[in-house]
Amino acid sequence: MSSMHKKGTSRDVNGQAFTKLTKVETIPDPDIYDITYVDISPSEGSSSPLSKSPWSVQVDPSAVDSPYHSVKATTETTKEKTTNHSPNILMGSLVREEGHIYSLATSGDLLYTGSDSKNIRVWKNHVEFSSFKSNSGLVKAIVLAGDKIFTGHQDGKIRVWKAASKESNVHRRVGTMPNLLDYIRNSIGPSSYFNFTRRNRSSAALGFRHLDAISCLALSEDKRLLYSGSWDKTFKVWRVSDLRCLESVNAHEDAVNAVVSGFDGLVFTGSADGTVKVWRREDQAKETKHFFSETLLKQDCAVTAIAVDQSATLVYCGSSDGTVNFWERENNMKNGGVLKGHKLAVLCLVAAGNLMFSGSADLGIRVWRRPEGGCGGGGEHVCLSVLTGHAGPVKCLAVERDQESASGERRWIVYSGSLDRSVKMWRVSESSPPMVNQEFRSPDQFGGGGGGGPSVLSVAPSFSAQGRVSPKK
Repeated sequence: MSSMHKKGTSRDVNGQAFTKLTKVETIPDPDIYDITYVDISPSEGSSSPLSKSPWSVQVDPSAVDSPYHSVKATTETTKEKTTNHSPNILMGSLVREEGHIYSLATSGDLLYTGSDSKNIRVWKNHVEFSSFKSNSGLVKAIVLAGDKIFTGHQDGKIRVWKAASKESNVHRRVGTMPNLLDYIRNSIGPSSYFNFTRRNRSSAALGFRHLDAISCLALSEDKRLLYSGSWDKTFKVWRVSDLRCLESVNAHEDAVNAVVSGFDGLVFTGSADGTVKVWRREDQAKETKHFFSETLLKQDCAVTAIAVDQSATLVYCGSSDGTVNFWERENNMKNGGVLKGHKLAVLCLVAAGNLMFSGSADLGIRVWRRPEGGCGGGGEHVCLSVLTGHAGPVKCLAVERDQESASGERRWIVYSGSLDRSVKMWRVSESSPPMVNQEFRSPDQFGGGGGGGPSVLSVAPSFSAQGRVSPKK
């Protein structure tokens, strides 16, 4: 399916004020979007900030107020409240002119980025630490499992990498999935390669490999299994230890855009067919099998992203209409409501602590906080901030705990990858006050008008949801 893109023009960051910035340079026409690079060095020279450091914005947090929660201390009480949390700010912007960013992963002080340039780059303390390149297929997903790095590609293959034992900045490919043994086993006995329990036994001959682009990867709760979702309508189950394909599930009637391993041995899949399905994992004597459990959602628009909050046993689902549905295990997996605010498709979701982050084709990232006592206690999700600054759709998110958080405050470092070819780093506090003009829709309020909340966008490129979004026939 093709998507039309309108070329955007360089713009400021929706009015956000960065007090220490001294100069702004615009590098024209990188491809689809113009990107503004910011140089904050005291020098008045004309050299590009990319020649100084790939992190082109370094903001002093003490000098920046939150653009959405600007508070003027007029009383002692107000002053006291403003010190209870840090402002949510943009801390840095990593810009390279090699391709749109499709995937991110973080582990400790390392950040992995994948793009349509086929490169996987590794960053350590915001400096390029290593890079490795696949022969074909843009990098659609990255998952880290111990010392292995799994990357899912447009060509339908999963590649496996490891850092060299003596040189941690050197990465070597140690496998490709499916591997040669998969082909040999299948050629010897294709009908017995998988122990299918479903009617589609004829798919066993091709079950061990994806026939279309891989859209997503996820690890099981115990880290022993890797799940891969594909535009070929299936998800597959791989054993991390020996890279063997254990099972292939014909899951949906259209492309699988999201697969996530949740709680209680459940796996959640979302598709361009508009459904979210639940699969139950069962570990049997010599094998692991997955059985269909229920359909959580069936709608006209495509499901584009899924995230699971393990601590609160919540499941979030983003859709091409800009909404986020959620379900809670404590409420017997009934739909808890819809979070609205995005103006275009939700392309990525990630949960951390009490927060959930949603990235969208409307160029923004919304920060949501779930109620402390759970949704069943009458509380509602609130939107704390809209993080703006990308010049293209936000395609992927990764998050890690901020180790420099003040005592009593829990903060997160959020990385966002965009089709504007940049990765931005944000610092977000769970203690931030909510935005005004919240909108929340409970299940009995479905139907009606558009999303609420303040609009921070005046223009946005024409963009249909990433992943395979097929029109209803």
